[in-house]
Amino acid sequence: MYAIIKTGGKQYRAEEGAILRVEKLDAQPGEKVEFDVLMVGGDKVKVGNPTVKGAKVVAEVLRTERGKKITVAKFKAKTNYRRKKGHRQWFTELRVEKIRLRAARKKQAGEEQAEE
Repeated sequence: MYAIIKTGGKQYRAEEGAILRVEKLDAQPGEKVEFDVLMVGGDKVKVGNPTVKGAKVVAEVLRTERGKKITVAKFKAKTNYRRKKGHRQWFTELRVEKIRLRAARKKQAGEEQAEE
């Protein structure tokens, strides 16, 4: 089973145990983060409108670092115009722990009293 999640303006395919590199999140390594699910695939496909009700993806933050350097070069012919600039984008690496399809059912007041 897999789920499509959205974070940082992008969509990612998440499977249990998969490691994802997403845009930087404000979370420390070891923290758990939850994402809303746009679509669930596998045996049966469920598409949300805009999200699938009760479905969540739980992931653990592994690290937050900067990616490889990319070089941006500008050049204009015949004018001796040359510019070179580097950029390193921040990312957060996540490990998908589980895909929950339904939120835990809340107990109603009558059930709580019966258990006590």
